[in-house]
Amino acid sequence: MITIRKYVQQDAQATWSLYFNTIRNINKSDYNALQLQAWAPDSMDMFIWNKRMSDIEPYIAELNGEIVGYADLQNDGLIDHFFCDQHHQREGIGRALMMHILKQGKQQKIKHYFSQVSITAKPFFEHFGFKVVKQQLLEVKDQELLNFHMQKYDEQQRGLPGRKAVLL
Repeated sequence: MITIRKYVQQDAQATWSLYFNTIRNINKSDYNALQLQAWAPDSMDMFIWNKRMSDIEPYIAELNGEIVGYADLQNDGLIDHFFCDQHHQREGIGRALMMHILKQGKQQKIKHYFSQVSITAKPFFEHFGFKVVKQQLLEVKDQELLNFHMQKYDEQQRGLPGRKAVLL
């Protein structure tokens, strides 16, 4: 069973490892080695990483006590990080995290979600109703990485009519 909880400082090393290994092993079909190295460097100062994670306050997905994913939702609707462990792809981890984020967003009355999405993650975000606003090149340590600015509106919270069932 997948459980989702808030990030704590003790999660720093596990989330860094998950981030690093996912980028280096899952995203390698869409980005070259230099791009991957710029995006996920060989080493990271855990103080800096923990500060970053504490600032974005991600949700942690666990499966049998193991951290298998994490994602955040900022007050303005930004999803800054969204990562699932390389060994647990297509097991419902991402779905559980996205559903949790959307539920939290609804409680916070967030009407507009957006993210800078990798080539690899684009189909996943599209599955949840995100649309590409623009394709862009992001510069990371002298490397250009193609990604997509994607967004999703909560139609009900935006005041737009949703689909209605017709009973006959």
